[in-house]
Amino acid sequence: MGVPEQPTSPPRLASVDVYRGLVMFLMMAEVLRLSAVAKARPGSALWQFLADMQTHVEWTGCSLHDLIQPSFSFLVGVSLPYSIASRRAKGQSVLRMSLHAFWRAFILIWLGIILRSFYHDVPDYGFMDTLCQIGLGYGFLFLLGFRPVRDQWIAFGLIVTGYWLFFALGPSGDPQQVKPAWAAEHGLTGFEAHWNKNANAASPFDVWFLNQFPRENHFDFNPGGYQVLNFIPTLATMILGLLAGGVLKSERSGWGKAGWLAAAGAVFLGVGYLGGHSGFCPLVKRIWTPSWVLFSGGWCFLLLATFYAVVDLIGWKGWAFPLTVIGTNSIAAYCLADSFVRPEFLKMVPRHLGPSTLEVFGKEYVPLVHGGIVLAMMWLILLWMYRRKIFLRV
Repeated sequence: MGVPEQPTSPPRLASVDVYRGLVMFLMMAEVLRLSAVAKARPGSALWQFLADMQTHVEWTGCSLHDLIQPSFSFLVGVSLPYSIASRRAKGQSVLRMSLHAFWRAFILIWLGIILRSFYHDVPDYGFMDTLCQIGLGYGFLFLLGFRPVRDQWIAFGLIVTGYWLFFALGPSGDPQQVKPAWAAEHGLTGFEAHWNKNANAASPFDVWFLNQFPRENHFDFNPGGYQVLNFIPTLATMILGLLAGGVLKSERSGWGKAGWLAAAGAVFLGVGYLGGHSGFCPLVKRIWTPSWVLFSGGWCFLLLATFYAVVDLIGWKGWAFPLTVIGTNSIAAYCLADSFVRPEFLKMVPRHLGPSTLEVFGKEYVPLVHGGIVLAMMWLILLWMYRRKIFLRV
């Protein structure tokens, strides 16, 4: 009898690192403060467009910046089949892997809380940032990773449908805790009023749940309209990534995988867009509506298909090295992006280089030059870590 073959770890996909690197670069690039440049150049359509793309939409719709969080969540799902296969190749049991997954979820939640708690006297238990949202759903995602693809699709459908019913059958009203001008421009009416800011089915849960924790002030609402229960539809986004990862790890041909991802992206993008513009369910990233799950998921599929085709199939990798440096160390990049926007770090550049250095292209471009220097500092730190194979893992 022959010796049974040991499972082997699947090769790491360069395209996933590049896509993740782009996502984290967009987050890090917030320091460029394109909105400030656009304000200083009020007649420039180009700078206004760039500023809009770097700014979250007020309520309905989508900008490039709005795709950062769904892409980050989607890629968590994409990586999971490879992570499970790698751990199986090392001989780890399902129990050990499951315990590690829930420990990882716990660490992600606490890391999100810690990063949000600077300048606070007590921890900021908000659970609405990207890391907390992923952590709240990651354990469930991991368990789904061992289920057949059919069960993963069923779970996705149940989450999207159930969350739509939760809002559609719940209370509706005018936007709460907002200025009248904001409500007049962005408030939803008719059936869509079920998804208004701070006046929907998920709002009472936040008021109850978040006030169970020590707080500096009583929680009444989130100014941006974000909600804790967003982690439920965020889990649906991660499941889409899990399905995409399963396709990439399958025995299909390379171009067959790219075609599947592109076709899925087109379908989800179209269905999400129609759902968001038909009055059935508005397209709102801040509360992660079901139409947003579909629409943003469509973009994620298309972006992954593009990077997979260009980087892994065609083999054009040299141009992507700066993104690879970021994408292979996404947790470190996230922490740097969150830390370097703080006033203490931002003051370092003019302090050491002198204020006049930032005015090399004119005063209206000071935020851009300042941000570019800070962005370069972050990337060089990540490059130093990359060269020395220092990768933060949770």
